[in-house]
Amino acid sequence: MWERGRPPRKPRPSPLILPASALVSPPPPRYVFPRSLFALAARIMPSRRPSPVLLLLLALALALLFLLLSPSGPSASRLSQSFASTSAFSAFSAPPSPIKIYLYDLPSKFTYGVVRSYMSARAPPGSADVGATLADEELRYPGHQHSAEWWLFKDLRRRGPRDRPVARVDDPAEADLFYVPFFSSLSLVVNPIRPPAAANASGAEATVAPSLYSDESMQDELVEWLERQPYWRRHRGRDHVFICQDPNALYKVVDRISNAVLLVSDFGRLRGDQASLVKDVILPYSHRINPFKGDVGVDARPALLFFMGNRYRKEGGKVRDTLFQVLENEGDVIIKHGAQSRVSRRMATQGMHSSKFCLHPAGDTPSACRLFDALVSLCVPVIVSDHIELPFEDVIDYINISIFVDTSKAVQPGFLTSMLRRVSSERILEYQREIQRVKHYFEYEDPNGPVNEVWRQVSVKAPLIKLLINRNKRMVERGTNETDCSCICSIPSEISNSR
Repeated sequence: MWERGRPPRKPRPSPLILPASALVSPPPPRYVFPRSLFALAARIMPSRRPSPVLLLLLALALALLFLLLSPSGPSASRLSQSFASTSAFSAFSAPPSPIKIYLYDLPSKFTYGVVRSYMSARAPPGSADVGATLADEELRYPGHQHSAEWWLFKDLRRRGPRDRPVARVDDPAEADLFYVPFFSSLSLVVNPIRPPAAANASGAEATVAPSLYSDESMQDELVEWLERQPYWRRHRGRDHVFICQDPNALYKVVDRISNAVLLVSDFGRLRGDQASLVKDVILPYSHRINPFKGDVGVDARPALLFFMGNRYRKEGGKVRDTLFQVLENEGDVIIKHGAQSRVSRRMATQGMHSSKFCLHPAGDTPSACRLFDALVSLCVPVIVSDHIELPFEDVIDYINISIFVDTSKAVQPGFLTSMLRRVSSERILEYQREIQRVKHYFEYEDPNGPVNEVWRQVSVKAPLIKLLINRNKRMVERGTNETDCSCICSIPSEISNSR
């Protein structure tokens, strides 16, 4: 009989009696590891049943031995393989190598010379030309909303930190991209609208010296200079990068450079065959007012809605006059007509810092610096601009920091104010907290701000540029008036949705 639940023991086999010849041992065969540790333990254990504790200890000891001696284990002879595996994993998880970018050494008249011309055009007649006496590094870019061209240029000049998306190279043969640092937006406004005048010696009517600066000539000279460069001719500028942040910057030559990556604020003055989100990069304007230094909150913001700017604009900006008529009699709304000036900026700073919402209607083009003034003021933007493009939308969800209103609804009497008054204080605080989290993307002074993000956006274009370059090598030559939209043109939503 056997104990309940246990099988009967098998009888021990009788010992075998071997002949003497069998006692001579053959060469030991190559040892083959058993299929399992428990099988190995059973092989070397005595035939009597071991205790479970002893079997477990033996199995653990054999497991350690097996780990040290097996080809897959990190034994002394395999340590280098283990280190190599670790290195391979580190390389896989490391960030991609930066895109190599070459900074063209343009003639100075296209960079620092533009700053000097701007300063000279505003100097009183007869006064010393201060700009001419300053060294390049002593010049300061005039403060205005298109200063991104200065920040990007200075960043490449000092080469920036090593961990950023692009790395400047000195040999153009090594470059993936070529940056053309022409100050195109500043060049557009070198000649002031109201040139400085001085009375003549006899006290007669003031006279103005004729200006010698021509932005159109500068545009032509720039492209003529580039067309003499071998790296421009190689791919017809496909791997070049221009900044033209003002909507009218480089307007005369844009068709000659439309193959390149354009850094713009919106597409208001550009055709679909000149620019698109696929090929180009949207930049934030530089804010013109001082950022808000306080914390989130609504108690110190008594005004519901604030706007200050030109009432009368062209094109899409005509909506401003209608908005003035609808909002100017609302008690908790501040809406004022005003042009750019130091006094206006001080008033705008005070108004944005003390308002819950800031109105951003379209101007001559869909975007303007006022949006970014509002964001650094923690004033929730109310965007009334149906065709606006916004910077860095792959990392910023503007629905979380702004309110978008269709133009057709915004101009209805009472619609805007009724909608905004229904927004709770808790929701306004949520908007403000999210703005705080992302506002460094709109502050060019921040080391991790828009300069670094622009270069990241540019670096993302590099694979597409390589694709287009290789594709063009095998394409049949097209007529000069034939547009190829297969890779660069955006598809309107009403068309894409109908497919």
